[in-house]
Amino acid sequence: MFQGGPGLGVRLPSHVQGGSRSCSPGERRRPGSGDMNPVVVVHGGAGGRVSQDREERVRQGVARAAAAGYRVLTEGGSALDAVESAVAALEDDPEFDAGCGSVLNVNGEVEMDASIMSGKDLSSGAVSAVRRIANPVRLARLVMEKTPHCLLTGLGAAEFAAAMGVPAVPEEQLVTERRRKHLEREKQKEAQNPDQQKDLGTVGAVALDAKGDVAYATSTGGIVNKMVGRVGDTPCVGSGGYADNAIGAVSTTGHGESILKVNLARLALFHVERGKTLDEAAAAALGYMKSKLQGLGGVILLNTAGDWAAQWTSESMAWAAAKDSKLHVGVNLGDTRVTDLP
Repeated sequence: MFQGGPGLGVRLPSHVQGGSRSCSPGERRRPGSGDMNPVVVVHGGAGGRVSQDREERVRQGVARAAAAGYRVLTEGGSALDAVESAVAALEDDPEFDAGCGSVLNVNGEVEMDASIMSGKDLSSGAVSAVRRIANPVRLARLVMEKTPHCLLTGLGAAEFAAAMGVPAVPEEQLVTERRRKHLEREKQKEAQNPDQQKDLGTVGAVALDAKGDVAYATSTGGIVNKMVGRVGDTPCVGSGGYADNAIGAVSTTGHGESILKVNLARLALFHVERGKTLDEAAAAALGYMKSKLQGLGGVILLNTAGDWAAQWTSESMAWAAAKDSKLHVGVNLGDTRVTDLP
């Protein structure tokens, strides 16, 4: 795996982490021909430096999610199944800003967004501003498969969930004490400096299966102390993520309003279409968002040859990648660990 620092690709003045191909060109198989080496990459959100007391829990969380997605792939499952399983695992982990552990809005409530997309036929599903749903990514997939629509929001999403038999959970099940304290701190800081950029969150996954199909999924609780009803990039295809078998798949994280304005996911894949490597494409897309909007964030990408990359412009981004029975995991710049998968 290639591991880069500041100056990779377009010489971003930022923290950059890159993962690149782990197979030689001779080992690659033609996309869509079947018998591809499966790959899954996950992220646990870009943001400030993770505190020492949480760092190992965060590292283990993304490792478990990547392993869960990879297990689906090695057992013959689809890329779509893999990203759903990986993201659901992160939603169930209170260390991350999705599902249980989501940040709270201005009223101290949880409102969540999620999306999922298949690169095989560009089918997609998303939900926004949903409440009392343990795994919004699973509801997003139901939107994709059981409705003619791409996105359901608020009350309509809740009614659809009930019709599909998705149980509503008590809100207390999704709220952690750490997030309550986080909201209190944010309210105090915002009173002193209302223009500061908030902490960033979001979780996501991209995958390539044995058939050569790609997929992405992204899920979030949003930004702390947000207005009621605020929706960011996560449920918006092209911003929160994108998947196309002709190019690859990407999931994004970071400042949602900035990501929306530049269509970060599709922008990264556009650079891939234009012939850039994954590392170059990620650096170019993130660099554009930072230079135009001062927006910080991160991306995970893979292509249909099985190459992958993880980069960010924030202080840190928890990520993990599973390929060829190897698990690569990192949180901060230069701290990648590689272990064997069972």
